[in-house]
Amino acid sequence: MPRWNPETPGIPLPTAALSLPIEGMTCASCVRRVEQAIAAVPGVAAVSVNLATERADLRFNGTPDLAAVLGAVRQAGYGVGTETTDLAIQGMTCASCVGRVERALREVPGVTDAAVNLATQRARVSHLPHVAATALIEAVRGAGYEAEALDAGPAADRGDRERAARAAEMDSLARSLGLAAVLTLPLMALEMGAHLSMTLHHAIRDSIGFALSWRIQFVLAALVMFIPGLRFQTKGWRALLRGAPDMNSLVAIGTGAAFAYSTVATFAPGLLPQGARHVFFEAAAVIVTLILLGRWLEARSKGRTSEAIRRLMGLQPPIARVLRDGQEQEIPVAQLLAGDIVLVRPGERIPADGEVTEGASFVDEAMITGEPVPVAKGPGASVTGGTVNGNGAFRFRATAVGGETLLAQIVRMVEQAQGSKLPIQALVDRVTMWFVPAVLGLAALTLGVWLAFGPEPALAFALVNAVAVLIIACPCAMGLATPTSIMVGTGRAAELGVLFRKGEALQGLRDVEVVALDKTGTLTEGRPSLTDLMVRPGEDEAAILALVAAVEARSEHPVAQAILAAARSRGLTLAEATDFEAVPGFGATALVQGRRVAVGADRHMARLGLDVAPFAATAAMLADQGRTPLYAAVDGRLVAALAVADPVKRGTPAALAALRAQGLRIAMVTGDNRRTAEVIARQLGIEEVVAEVLPDGKVAAVEGLREGGRKVAFVGDGINDAPALAAADVGLAVGTGTDIAIESADVVLMSGDLGAVATAFGISRATMANIRQNLFWAFGYNVALIPVAAGVLWPFGGTLLSPMLAAAAMGLSSVFVLANALRLRRFQPAAATTREEG
Repeated sequence: MPRWNPETPGIPLPTAALSLPIEGMTCASCVRRVEQAIAAVPGVAAVSVNLATERADLRFNGTPDLAAVLGAVRQAGYGVGTETTDLAIQGMTCASCVGRVERALREVPGVTDAAVNLATQRARVSHLPHVAATALIEAVRGAGYEAEALDAGPAADRGDRERAARAAEMDSLARSLGLAAVLTLPLMALEMGAHLSMTLHHAIRDSIGFALSWRIQFVLAALVMFIPGLRFQTKGWRALLRGAPDMNSLVAIGTGAAFAYSTVATFAPGLLPQGARHVFFEAAAVIVTLILLGRWLEARSKGRTSEAIRRLMGLQPPIARVLRDGQEQEIPVAQLLAGDIVLVRPGERIPADGEVTEGASFVDEAMITGEPVPVAKGPGASVTGGTVNGNGAFRFRATAVGGETLLAQIVRMVEQAQGSKLPIQALVDRVTMWFVPAVLGLAALTLGVWLAFGPEPALAFALVNAVAVLIIACPCAMGLATPTSIMVGTGRAAELGVLFRKGEALQGLRDVEVVALDKTGTLTEGRPSLTDLMVRPGEDEAAILALVAAVEARSEHPVAQAILAAARSRGLTLAEATDFEAVPGFGATALVQGRRVAVGADRHMARLGLDVAPFAATAAMLADQGRTPLYAAVDGRLVAALAVADPVKRGTPAALAALRAQGLRIAMVTGDNRRTAEVIARQLGIEEVVAEVLPDGKVAAVEGLREGGRKVAFVGDGINDAPALAAADVGLAVGTGTDIAIESADVVLMSGDLGAVATAFGISRATMANIRQNLFWAFGYNVALIPVAAGVLWPFGGTLLSPMLAAAAMGLSSVFVLANALRLRRFQPAAATTREEG
């Protein structure tokens, strides 16, 4: 069995050995655990793990089961260093092609997984680091297709190349279709016209005669078959000779049989029975022409499925205006560096991510977050590349450029989701693996049955029906049914501010029954704000707030910052506080304009000898509303009661109503105290509340919500939400949250608006419904029409399916699937508000 040689990647050595990079080992006990895990895998003869090199050297007794070894290492709690290579595949036409390319890639030593997408014409290959892209490309070529490694350059550059390749493919198909049509029209006039019009029939007979007419048809059909139709013949027969027939094989055999039979009838009629001397040149030519038409329409539709990605990539402007050496200059965005000062004029797109240093404006961030309202930007505010500046002008310091910008990350996330396979695709893959061989068998059976039991001329009937079976049964629609819906659905979701980091989440969300939401930062704003200020009779509210805020200006506590923000929002002028003293858990005291000001909890007032009884009823009412009561005293006299709370986000009630309308049960999981959590839950109508839990407690809460086999989605935004996001069946991270939370999630909501959760569920259900429609059509089409093509309706009225009609129906089936998938581009969040839609 081969061993993989890092010096010559992809070239096997004669011994059954393998070296794996191991991630996560920190000590000798780790080494032992990895060795034990690998040694337990059947077929492993010996294993040696080295902590210094972080590698495991294995020797096998038989064929290495790489998947089992990787699974054992991961089960032990460690990782195996793998890399991902993306390939552009050329020549795939149907679902059976996908299966062959995947099998070829998985057979490359060192490849751990391969996923091929017919709609995007891409393959994503996971492999050990030593596997070279050339080995993968050779494996694809060995399967009969062409491949090219996609570099990790800017998404815009890749998009330009792919658009150019798609345009070249469409131009080639258009030229071939045009030539085929020009050659097929006179051929149809000679053959079909002679049957449909007695005048034309007599004209042909009396002028050139039917013998010459057949020879002219032979020339025209040969030109169609071997110039525009050559792609089907070469690919189809090669695939057949390799024992791996595909859609091209069906076309090649069908048209080839019709053409060969007609050629014999034209030049050696004596070889055929008297009643079977017919020609089908026009059928062969029309089939090629119609299939080319279907391919051209399909290519056009495929181009539209990736329009969301193109729009996203087109958001970045090509030019940036920067300050360098004190001079303003325009440079290509590709030359922009982190730290550059970038100038943005009114109406311009922002070229990179950064922080505003000077000026102010409103920025339209709708294409990134899905939020339609422009956001105010001033010094210190962050801006995102690709968003549109309003009427103001400002300068910002670039903090992320090129592939590091948020826009580039979004494009990568969407591309990854579009290229993924859903669990439902496994069924399609299993069916299509055997589909083409089964069709060949059915065509042979059709030929035999008609030869044995058909009316005269039995050979002609047998040939026509066998060809119709071959042509009608193209599995193109099956292969396109799932990936095109995923492409359009995830692209539309990105436009609405919902990023599916993993395509599997599209299917997972459809099955979710319970949505568990973190409270702080998800249901609420995530930062306290001053909600109430009540002063004693005779006191000036603004003056008291100014005094209290002056004290809190010296504190970093979130509550202090809330009071300070409220004073600033009212435009109050704050004096300098001196002699500041903070008592953790109680409050703070300071001198402000010669007056002793104290602010804090009731226990702080008690320490100062002040009675809070005048505000007792008010404080109880505030506490019942989930607000934290505070008190203020000036010169030893209680003057005011304040309340601070983390307010519910404005859109939260409507978002929860939209989730309930989809039949989902809502639960709250929070680390906050139970009383506050229950108050918020009552306000929002949430029945299930799990409060006062640590991060591992949130994981346990998710497990508890799974009781009865329910699928659970978790929505959160903080570091402490990451374990729960990873543990849930589907994790949704609020995009305004932490990087750790986002990395742990399956779905990222780019805005802080909880309504995006309902949008995610809506697009999931709409996409899965679209996939089921496509699969029903693709499978139902074949189940219904293959028997018709074989002639089962002949005894019930003499109905047969012409091979030409079969070719037209085959092409239209793929176009129907693509057109149906494109309907998802019109998805609107409000339209997906009932569970039945999914």
